[in-house]
Amino acid sequence: MAISMTYKVAVVGAGFGGIGMGVGLRRAGITDFVIFERDGDVGGVWRDNTYPGCSCDVPSHLYSFSFAPYRSRRIRYPRQAEILEYLRRVAADHGLVPHLRLGTAIREASYLETEGGWELTTSDGRRVVAEVVIFAVGQLHRPSIPDLAGRADFAGPSFHSARWDHDQDLHGRDVAVIGTGSSAAQMLPTLATKARRVRVFQRTPHWVLPKPPADFGPLARTALRLPGAHHLYRRVLYYGSDAVLAPIMRRGWSARPAEWAARRYLHNRIADPRLRAKLTPDYPIGGKRIIFDSHYYSALARENVELITDPIARITRDGVRTADGAHHAADVIIYATGFRAPEFLVPITVRGRGGVLLHDQWRSGATALLGMAVPGYPNAFLIAGPNSFNPAGSNPGMKECQVDYIVRCLHWRDRIGASAIEVRETAMREHQQWLEQAVTKTVWPAMGPNCWYKHDSGRVTNPWPASARAFDRALRRPPSESFRAVPPDPANPTDPAASEPAAGIHSE
Repeated sequence: MAISMTYKVAVVGAGFGGIGMGVGLRRAGITDFVIFERDGDVGGVWRDNTYPGCSCDVPSHLYSFSFAPYRSRRIRYPRQAEILEYLRRVAADHGLVPHLRLGTAIREASYLETEGGWELTTSDGRRVVAEVVIFAVGQLHRPSIPDLAGRADFAGPSFHSARWDHDQDLHGRDVAVIGTGSSAAQMLPTLATKARRVRVFQRTPHWVLPKPPADFGPLARTALRLPGAHHLYRRVLYYGSDAVLAPIMRRGWSARPAEWAARRYLHNRIADPRLRAKLTPDYPIGGKRIIFDSHYYSALARENVELITDPIARITRDGVRTADGAHHAADVIIYATGFRAPEFLVPITVRGRGGVLLHDQWRSGATALLGMAVPGYPNAFLIAGPNSFNPAGSNPGMKECQVDYIVRCLHWRDRIGASAIEVRETAMREHQQWLEQAVTKTVWPAMGPNCWYKHDSGRVTNPWPASARAFDRALRRPPSESFRAVPPDPANPTDPAASEPAAGIHSE
């Protein structure tokens, strides 16, 4: 099969990670690159999730790139459509449109040992060769639908929240919502005003904190007119989340006040003590993603909404049967059941040196140096890889740190004249040792299997266990401390530098 395209850099994915990477490459003077996107538009999760009420729980000023900072004096929290439009605008303003290959999924990626590059195979069988491949497919893009008995027997429409069926009119219908995470909390207020009845099936309650109004008030709008106010507000949000929210995950100083505030909020919003008991978590705050929402509890308290906590026994032709024997009628079932987040890079087949399959190495849970690179896979990088999700702040900011580091790696590679570079085994071991120790200090190891932060093996694979500033500091170190040159010919001996101890890369 003939090679159809060759590039210096191939980026896979056009969400925040891929768009940020493309801008980073252009700003670094690298223009020979392509961005592959399996769907017909940029946006990632903000393209896929169009359910009612979909929005971000991070303020707009923080949930944006530093090179394209958000500047609205009206909107405090971005809605789905506004975030998608923001990403489209960034792509257009920074000259990425000619680099985009929309509707092109990557099926396989194999390292070419004699050339030091990568061969990518698209879903339609085309071959692409690139010196460097950067996977920016994110963590929250593959819907997870539980394998419930009888699911195929349901006669009505059913769909995942990230694959919303807009052809369905929910007015006057009985709707079953399975799941009570952020998506369910955001969609429920709208569903409750349309449906005849909404039954919400909860497996595990979540900690919920109130969310400020989506739009700024008159005073804030006036203040944001002042010179430098937008930048100052962004910095306050950044340092504030690091100082207040990040310690919650480690049972730090703010955990008790946050838990008290969440309990108080629940008590004030839910008058029924039985419903309140069902909504009270039995695990420390931060063990699962905290929900920031000011309308979820009010929607649950409506007369036409019912919270069901008995386990689901099976799906029937016309509803849901729970373990207590009760049958709950449903015309429509909505699965607000999250994503298969611990399954990184699936369904792409990735082969490194010696033809080793990356997913075989990741069978017990994915690992990567700062969520970004894996030994044995030269010239390959990830954005938003294992343990780089920030549960207490802005993830576009985390991705931007990785983008800057990857660009410096590429410049270093060119400077030393190497055809390929890869992570040193010593650097990877040191990082993994630090990571495992840091994770033990968080609330996540004690959580059960029903937490998307964890792989089925029990390994915590998704969240970053420290502050955003610690992540930034770790990625400011020179690439030479953690990477080595790889000879293109596999017959050449291994670079002796591979056995040298790597310098420390973490500080908190």
